[in-house]
Amino acid sequence: MRFFLLLFVCFALLAAPGARALTLGKYPALRAFTAEMTDQHGFTLKQMQRTFRCARIRPEIVEAMERPKEQLPWYVYSKIFLTEDNVRRGVQFWKKHAAAISRAHDLYGVDPEIIVAIIGVETRYGRQTGSYPILDALTTLMLKYPPRADFFRQELAEYLLLTREIKVDPCRVKGSYAGAMGLPQFIPSSFRRFAVDFDGNDKRDILTSPDDAIGSVANYLEQNGWEAGAPIIDDARLEGTLYFWIEKLGQKPALTVRRLARYGIFPHRLDNAEQRAALVSFEGEYGPFYRLGFNNFYAITRYNHNKRYALAVYELGKMIRQRMEKHPS
Repeated sequence: MRFFLLLFVCFALLAAPGARALTLGKYPALRAFTAEMTDQHGFTLKQMQRTFRCARIRPEIVEAMERPKEQLPWYVYSKIFLTEDNVRRGVQFWKKHAAAISRAHDLYGVDPEIIVAIIGVETRYGRQTGSYPILDALTTLMLKYPPRADFFRQELAEYLLLTREIKVDPCRVKGSYAGAMGLPQFIPSSFRRFAVDFDGNDKRDILTSPDDAIGSVANYLEQNGWEAGAPIIDDARLEGTLYFWIEKLGQKPALTVRRLARYGIFPHRLDNAEQRAALVSFEGEYGPFYRLGFNNFYAITRYNHNKRYALAVYELGKMIRQRMEKHPS
């Protein structure tokens, strides 16, 4: 009787929707990946087998990839992040970690409110770092998400190298459905390249150390072109219709403010006519609105390539700074 009960439970688990156990023999791509990791990076076959025994294919991860919140119109997307709770907690985070934030500003030149806002948008200051095993997320996306399979294959390799370097079990780390982790939600390659030891304990720990997360965010932006003291964004005043062609140039600043004026595009304030800017549109509730994005706005989009994300970071940071100035103690 116990045999038949056990058999029934096994069949029920196999038939259940959601996560499915992984078998190397079923996926040629996984076998090739395993061979690469053993041949090129010194992993043993036993290590790889043990690692993938704990991995699962999760269909809900693919579903989440196909409906990212960054595709929402701005007037909806902004309401997720520009909240009183996010501002209040941002002020608390800034005050609690003021020394590390000030040091990061001095060292990397990144505005304090931008550092705080990125951690707020990413994880609500560490409260929502993700519940998916990173191994599951990256393996699922490598095998089941063809549009970006090559990218996630590389990130899976980076992840295994990372966990070996920082001496953690690859089966135990959790994060987002896209494989990002820690307070600043770095993908594995960004963790390996940009994470810094900012609390002086000889570990790069963005998973649990707010100081390391603060320093790492600032280092990431500085390494991706942030310019200390330079503007981020400005309102744009439009005349005529030629601006339509400039918008098509994309988010990377390509033309100087002086040249943009020839197309009927004018900043709210004119600090430096030779500064390069991009014309960026957003979806207002009653129609589009436009901003001039300077180099530092573009640097924020290197963290997350979506323009709505970058504007949310900027606007949240501005709200936090205003609150800090109003209630400094």
